[in-house]
Amino acid sequence: MELDALLKLHCDLPQEGPGSDEATLDALRRLPPLPSSSRVFDLGCGPGRHTLVLARALDTRIVAVDLYKQFLVQLREAATDANLSDRIETRVGDMSQLDEPPESIDLIWSEAAIYTIGFERGLRYWYSLLKPTGFAVVSEVTWLDPTPPPEAIAFWEQEYPEMTDISSNLELAAQAGYKVFDHFVLNRAAWDAYYGPLRDRVRYWRSQPNLDENFLQVLDETEREIEVFDRYGDSFGYVFYLMQK
Repeated sequence: MELDALLKLHCDLPQEGPGSDEATLDALRRLPPLPSSSRVFDLGCGPGRHTLVLARALDTRIVAVDLYKQFLVQLREAATDANLSDRIETRVGDMSQLDEPPESIDLIWSEAAIYTIGFERGLRYWYSLLKPTGFAVVSEVTWLDPTPPPEAIAFWEQEYPEMTDISSNLELAAQAGYKVFDHFVLNRAAWDAYYGPLRDRVRYWRSQPNLDENFLQVLDETEREIEVFDRYGDSFGYVFYLMQK
């Protein structure tokens, strides 16, 4: 199945979406101080590049949630190597079905992952989990050009038809009950940090014999995604949205 092929391609990559330690720290610096012993959840954490940054920067335990056990194993190994195991708890779970009581979380963090359930749906669900003055910090793929190229539109209409522009996302967040007090666009380096290792992985597998049809299809789709960014990446990007309930 295609999911197995995707996991095979992405296994042991340093991150599962555009982002960088610098961007994560920039977003953290824009947050007001959190209460002591805050409950912080990193949703759709993947292998946890940003989870490690959060664990170093915040004086509290991070609960890292992802659907895929393989990524959490990778995160636990990295946390051990970084002497951060005592600050990170991993959970296999769905970010749209968390087993947490209402108004129990101080900060929900999610980088390049909310698209899997939809920006609006995710924010509305997470709202009920946040404490009355809780925060949500989310990076979301967003149109930056009011008239993007037709090729880019065609790609994203297939991959993520709910994708919209900054002003529309700000309005969706407001309708979901949040005050967006800051936002910023990730730079090119944040994309290169993701696509660089992924390009190398695709090249490696292309050199291997006897690949099955599902895996070849995943390689083709990945190369197409990277090509769209190389050609039309100025028209879209990931944007951090910093919100308070």
